[in-house]
Amino acid sequence: MSNKTTRTRVVRKKKKRRLKKRAYFILLPLIIAFLTIVSYASYLYIKADSVLNDSYEDDGREKSELRESKVDPNVDNVSVLIMGVDASDLRNNADNARTDTLMVATLNKDDKSVKLVSIPRDSYVYIPEVGYKTKINHAHAYGGTQATRDTVENLLGIPIDYYVKVNFEAFIEVVDAVDGITVDVPYELKEQNSKDKAGAIHLLPGEQQLDGEEALALARTRKMDNDIERGKRQQEIIKAVIKKAVSVNSILKIDNVIEAVGSNMTTNMTFSEMKSFISYGTKGKNLDFETLTLEGQDYQPSKTYYWQLDEVALQETQEILRKHLDLPAQNTVTDSNEATSPEETSY
Repeated sequence: MSNKTTRTRVVRKKKKRRLKKRAYFILLPLIIAFLTIVSYASYLYIKADSVLNDSYEDDGREKSELRESKVDPNVDNVSVLIMGVDASDLRNNADNARTDTLMVATLNKDDKSVKLVSIPRDSYVYIPEVGYKTKINHAHAYGGTQATRDTVENLLGIPIDYYVKVNFEAFIEVVDAVDGITVDVPYELKEQNSKDKAGAIHLLPGEQQLDGEEALALARTRKMDNDIERGKRQQEIIKAVIKKAVSVNSILKIDNVIEAVGSNMTTNMTFSEMKSFISYGTKGKNLDFETLTLEGQDYQPSKTYYWQLDEVALQETQEILRKHLDLPAQNTVTDSNEATSPEETSY
């Protein structure tokens, strides 16, 4: 065998070795990255299981009275009542706080669609707990979560399967956990912060990045408009938080989000039930997410202001939600009890 042939084989072997080394150095980071992702995902799962299970509370109610049987979110369309409670450690008012935000989300399993209706806090409705009509945000102060659920079921004519109750700290910490959100501020505003310091938050109009305190101020303000516009802002803020939380840049911040939510939330959903909602989020930009509001008009029979709901629009909303939950149409649930509130009769 000639020296030339021998040299050629040696060169080929060296090239193969170099190719193997190159392949090794290319694959090694990918393998490490994959293992890191798997490890991080496992860590998040374990942490979420621990933290969110701590948020679970057994309310003693297996199902809504408007349901024939208990729902399974893995296969059924369900509803979730979202309560933002006007409570904080500073105020020490968790037991008798009013709801500053009330929303109902209905989730359709087949369509992977969500409808989110915002209920104005001043809505003049019948509260079964006390047996008369007054502002819906008083229901929680009168009877906590159960009184609020009963009131919303009576108002919308749909079963409330699950609830999530969060306080101001949760809102602030979640927004900060994803390094803020980008939203459009409609007008210049000055609002108090979560420590009740007047004028502490000053925002100018326009699209901008907001931290937790600033986002909370925007969600709460209604000095320049009304409860309806306030509800729309809250819906946009929620969508902005969701969009930021599921973005690639925020994946490594999910740990902080879990911690923020878990330490400031109570819910009747187990972690296993929460996992069933992951399929809605993984649909990404194609998720059918519709926001609704309850139309009405100003109503002030005495010194107390209310939001008087439009009955026709309310019936339409009820039917939209019932259809989304795949419930049969029925006669509209109305506030048949006309007893008035102490605020209205005391003047």
